[in-house]
Amino acid sequence: MLNILRRIIQEVNAAQDLEQALSIIVKRVKQSMAVEVCSVYLADPNTQHYVLMASDGLNPQAIGRVRLAPGEGIISVVAETAEPLNLDNATDHPRYRFIAETGEERYHAFLGVPIIHHRKVLGIVVVRQHTQRRFKENEVAFLVTVAAQLSGAIAHAEVVGDIRGLQDNRHDGRPLEGLPGAPGVAIGIAMVVYPPADLDAIPDRKITNINAEIVAFMAAVKSVQDDMAALGERLSPKLNAEDRALFDAYRLMLGSDTLINNTLDRIRAGSWASGALRETVNEHARIFDEMDDPYIRERAEDVRDLGRRILVRLQSGKRNIPPYPDNTILVGQEITATMLAEVPSEKLKGVISARGSSSSHVAILARALGVPAVVGAGDLPVARMDGRELIVDGYLGKVYVQPSTTLLAEYNRLLHEEKQLVAGLAELRNLPAITPDGLRMPLYANTGLLSDVASSLNSGAEGIGLYRTEVPFMIRQRFPSEEEQRRVYRQVLEAYAPRPVTLRTLDIGGDKELPYFPIHEDNPFLGWRGIRITLDHPEIFLTQLRAMLRASIGLGNLHILLPMISSVTEVDEAIVLLNRARQELCDAGEIVERPRIGAMIEVPSAVYQAEALARRVDFLSVGTNDLTQYLLAVDRNNAQVASLYDALHPAVLHALVQVAEGARRQNTPVSVCGEMAGDPAAALLLMGMGIDSLSMSAASLPRVKWVIRNFTRTQAQDMLAQVLTLEDAGAIRACLNTTLESAGLGHMIRGGGISGKHHLPN
Repeated sequence: MLNILRRIIQEVNAAQDLEQALSIIVKRVKQSMAVEVCSVYLADPNTQHYVLMASDGLNPQAIGRVRLAPGEGIISVVAETAEPLNLDNATDHPRYRFIAETGEERYHAFLGVPIIHHRKVLGIVVVRQHTQRRFKENEVAFLVTVAAQLSGAIAHAEVVGDIRGLQDNRHDGRPLEGLPGAPGVAIGIAMVVYPPADLDAIPDRKITNINAEIVAFMAAVKSVQDDMAALGERLSPKLNAEDRALFDAYRLMLGSDTLINNTLDRIRAGSWASGALRETVNEHARIFDEMDDPYIRERAEDVRDLGRRILVRLQSGKRNIPPYPDNTILVGQEITATMLAEVPSEKLKGVISARGSSSSHVAILARALGVPAVVGAGDLPVARMDGRELIVDGYLGKVYVQPSTTLLAEYNRLLHEEKQLVAGLAELRNLPAITPDGLRMPLYANTGLLSDVASSLNSGAEGIGLYRTEVPFMIRQRFPSEEEQRRVYRQVLEAYAPRPVTLRTLDIGGDKELPYFPIHEDNPFLGWRGIRITLDHPEIFLTQLRAMLRASIGLGNLHILLPMISSVTEVDEAIVLLNRARQELCDAGEIVERPRIGAMIEVPSAVYQAEALARRVDFLSVGTNDLTQYLLAVDRNNAQVASLYDALHPAVLHALVQVAEGARRQNTPVSVCGEMAGDPAAALLLMGMGIDSLSMSAASLPRVKWVIRNFTRTQAQDMLAQVLTLEDAGAIRACLNTTLESAGLGHMIRGGGISGKHHLPN
């Protein structure tokens, strides 16, 4: 059964479209289970009718025509219960409905299994048999497994409007659900980016210059043929005859008319060479995968290896890379900083990443650039997105593929309103963030790039609340020297002097790696990271501390922030090393002032020791990104659970209140530098808690400033008191919505909305 299932899954994954995938499913399941009928019904996303979309055994004329309304027939029973329904005689069931055109009257035994994706029933897969019998447990389990595998393909098809008979190519169907990454709305054309030498990541892409693709492909094949010949010749004296045969087999495969001609046929049909190669390699590998002989089956990996080698040659020439559209929506499985940087800033309109969360680095970078983003879109069929028109709703975390004219008109209206909003906020740049009742709330910028300094200054930031010093470490092939670090830090400190600049000490580990200092751990987020690394490597820590202190000479605006603090001992040890670094500089004749020292509150243990930490440092800074992750036990970079990540969770809010109260008892100021500070609604709650300052991306600062200038501290405290009585993040968000709308602030925070509904950014 496992082998049969594996082969079915491989065929389905290789299908060109949903129609072909469904055809494969019903045919293979019917054969495997030795039943007379296998059918698939899918839910129409617009009407929720269940439509017969594929069948092997029922009347072919009924496919696409039979539709069952919600609550109609035993198909609806399966959908309502979201469980398998196993009947020895379907006609005895009180909900049974006879449909003459299907020819089903001959069949009695019935097994229906729901196709579920992210808690939604997308359809039903059904098997029927003439005899009256209940299906066995192993048969039910097999069909459940098939349905689970089919769910992803159906979800992808809904996104791209590929469910024929249910939706047009341009549609107002269900949007692709992701997570809000960066606020805003974008309309543009998808440009798929992908890592090199990864066949599975290659997107579909049409071309017009067929001859150029053929020439490039044949040149790549010839290059790999030459490599194989050279390798075989060089290693021949060291290999026995059996091992040498492997290189002969590789050369034979490369000279195979089937491998070459199948790829050329696909190129002539309009596919670019890389996509044609992907399909041919997958087709050939699948043939080997289906063999019963283990040795022959292993040859599938040889085919894939050759495919990767040819792909490397195709990619090495940087040929046929299409220009970025003027309204580029960057799409990928995982968007990196480099991928973002390669797009001309004037052309980048939006970002969609299948991985990540609202507080992952791609989201943080998108917010810094002021580019709308949707992340954690795990159902995104990346390979099929290239060149499609998309709407990116960064407020709600939704993506519309090939939207209708009506939907485009609504979102264009929203874009116009957003432009007016941005123009209105520009006048606030030089005004302080002061509430109507006189409370001043300093607003700082988060950054890690020297290029961000100008945009942060132009946004009206009163300083840098978080400078990520790991960035200079990450862009080098070795640890930067003390002088190299000093020059970088000096530029930042000088640009803002006399305004404060908070330099966070090296914070690597978790999802931030240095290419020259690899850290391999099974659970990196609970492992060796942040202050734990720098305390274990005082030579790295002391070098950085000296560079920071030297950079601040004559300026007096340096604040140093210690990341990932989980105990008071770590702060004590770090301060000892800081004093040592300062003393070394003083002994060398350099006059260095003692900077203000802060500790980051990012883990639960620091929440409970906030008061003890506040006694030891000059300020506390709460990193709500990691704090939320650790409190809720949710990996914010894991799309499967990222929807559970919510900084407005009651546990997070109560933890923040505890930190603020502990710091206040020691008269120690506390700031928030996580992304929560850039959410205007959440910023009001932080103000109500008594947080002393906020630090955020420069793009978020104007909206937060506008709200603070239009909302009193008393109102913020009242809002906080109200939400602290609630027990659910959704209820808290709804309460904030209502309060802000009644105060007349909704339109300014959210920049309008679709069909009169305002967006609340997360």
